[in-house]
Amino acid sequence: MRLAYSTNGFTEVDLPTAIRRIAEHGYTGVELLADRPHWHPAMDYRDRQEVLHALRRTGLAVSNVNANTAMGLWPEWMPETIFEPSLSNRDPAVRQRRIEYTEAALDFAAAMGATCLSVSSGRTEAAVPPSEGRSWFADSLDDLCERAQDRGLLIGIEYEPGLLIETAAEVRRLIDEVNHPALGANLDIGHAVCAGENPLESIELLAGRIWNVHIEDIRGRKHFHLIPGEGDIDFAAVARALRAVDYPGFVTVELYTCSHRADEAASRAHQHLAQFFHPEVGDTAPGWRTLS
Repeated sequence: MRLAYSTNGFTEVDLPTAIRRIAEHGYTGVELLADRPHWHPAMDYRDRQEVLHALRRTGLAVSNVNANTAMGLWPEWMPETIFEPSLSNRDPAVRQRRIEYTEAALDFAAAMGATCLSVSSGRTEAAVPPSEGRSWFADSLDDLCERAQDRGLLIGIEYEPGLLIETAAEVRRLIDEVNHPALGANLDIGHAVCAGENPLESIELLAGRIWNVHIEDIRGRKHFHLIPGEGDIDFAAVARALRAVDYPGFVTVELYTCSHRADEAASRAHQHLAQFFHPEVGDTAPGWRTLS
């Protein structure tokens, strides 16, 4: 296992700068935020080339492209709409808008040498039975998985308390229902804790379909991402559980709550986690792509 850091923890700087600063703290991977302020569907060729140059110069591999939110489709930051337009929205036109946004993110992921992209379900809509929302989400995933497979990519569902899909069991059922080899999980260990799960059991349940792992600390099951070492998570046990299911990928630190002190958070997180998540001899992340 190798440590990566998400650029959603460096949103006060541009994407190439975030990549360079993450590398300076000892990480071997980086998750790219496919949303404001780091990416938008209209990102031009020159901007993409600057991101590629930063990846080449630092040697960082892309652990994941994070397309969980879509604030880039709104004229200004509006937290209540952070997951909308969602892939489970009752309105086909709204769902199609998010599908197109995610398809553009898949194209970006392929261009950046990523192997996987994460998505979220969106929230449960008022007066819409969750079973209907799940059906629409499954339909959206089926379309996106075909697009992903064409580009040699994987799609990981990230669950979160308060969303339509909020448990590991619900993700497992969707994976089995959609039944597409490109579909798996972007497992956030903190979200498992906040959902009242034993994260070790969540790892076992999703084994073989975990494309990327998000990690942060959590205290008292309150959903607020803390720097590792500040909360209750037993990282040694998590590392053992991931090794027990032969998880070969990245463990990606996600500290969007610390963008105002990004370097401090990245440094402290690496210092704390490196003792638990370190590569074995010959260990490589699956599907690492070499940027030409």
